[in-house]
Amino acid sequence: MEQLDQIDITILRILQRDSKKTAKEIATILNLTPSPVYERVRRLEKQGFIKKYVAILDKKLINKSVTTICQVSMRYHNEAFIEKFEEQIQNLDEVQECYHMAGQVDFILKIHTQSLEEYHDFVKTKLSKIENIGVLNSTFVLKEIKHTSEFYIE
Repeated sequence: MEQLDQIDITILRILQRDSKKTAKEIATILNLTPSPVYERVRRLEKQGFIKKYVAILDKKLINKSVTTICQVSMRYHNEAFIEKFEEQIQNLDEVQECYHMAGQVDFILKIHTQSLEEYHDFVKTKLSKIENIGVLNSTFVLKEIKHTSEFYIE
């Protein structure tokens, strides 16, 4: 894998803030011509630095304003149970993020729902159906202070 130079890093920073920027717009910012910027972006995509382009939605406008952080502890910790949990969690649309943890809990889930009632139904009808869950501990976000998808890169 190639080392990133300062131009690559700047391109990545720009695209993290606004992935709709064109090669021409980025070239203007960098005081370059569009062609080498276009080639650099394609190379960064091909090398996997840029995984995909997405639109970040306003959770209030799409009526998913309740954010829950759910800590999951498993009853049994063998490979088969862990793999089955990871597979099943992929099918739950309400789960935006899932992390396998080291420490007191096994998994942390970030879940978005319309209301506390919808979260309750999600736990009752979907999450609790996954076998081997021992303990669920849910905490609800009162106020989002910082939310970014940008990585700080040097």
